[in-house]
Amino acid sequence: MKIPKSLLLILFYLVSFQINSQETVDHSPWDQILVLNVTEDGLVDYDGVTNDVIVFYKYFRYLQNVSPENHWSKEEKLAYWLNVYNATVMKMIIDEYPITSINQLEDPWKRKVFKSNNVRYSLDDIEHKILRKFGDPRIHFLLNCGSMSSPRLWNRAYTSENIEYALDERTREFINDPQRNQINSQTVRISQLFEWYEDDFISNNMDVIDFINEYSTITIDKNMKKKYVTYDWNLNKNHEKTPITSNN
Repeated sequence: MKIPKSLLLILFYLVSFQINSQETVDHSPWDQILVLNVTEDGLVDYDGVTNDVIVFYKYFRYLQNVSPENHWSKEEKLAYWLNVYNATVMKMIIDEYPITSINQLEDPWKRKVFKSNNVRYSLDDIEHKILRKFGDPRIHFLLNCGSMSSPRLWNRAYTSENIEYALDERTREFINDPQRNQINSQTVRISQLFEWYEDDFISNNMDVIDFINEYSTITIDKNMKKKYVTYDWNLNKNHEKTPITSNN
């Protein structure tokens, strides 16, 4: 007999909080929500999440009641805030679902949705005032804003144990994803993320192309002119992949 997905999620939730974890924060409920509702391609079953919304809201409230402490490792702090960002995006979308784009919401980037230690944060606050200050440009490829062009939502929660693997693997996947970057011997069309956050990828005499070449399976000639792929803000629910385009 096939067990309903909603029942599986509840069982995962009940079991996960009874298991002692080596981490300060237990992200296993979020992990199970992602496993059950996000495909390998990063497409989200938002109907499935809304059906399991009680479990999701419990996890979101739990995140707000856990404030990062000085004794936390860098890896655990980073995993916490990355999960906070992606869960906050998920909450904003399912609170107003059905929608076709996060940009349908009123001022989604400035809205103070998340509260921790009596401080309210917007998505911009989390990204620019906290995550970017970690000084690792790879964080941009772990953040998902619910759009088709954003880095794919990983169907696992970030933890202190998997964060380094995730930073490297998700960066490599994003750069070599032909839906987000088109790189070959004749063409260099890259995501607008590299345009918006160019300063983050410049360090030690390296530029954006140098950074991409560290992860790309095809080496880009630095003399080639780069263009940017037009960002697709459609909700990452659609199973049809949008044809790649570029700004002229």
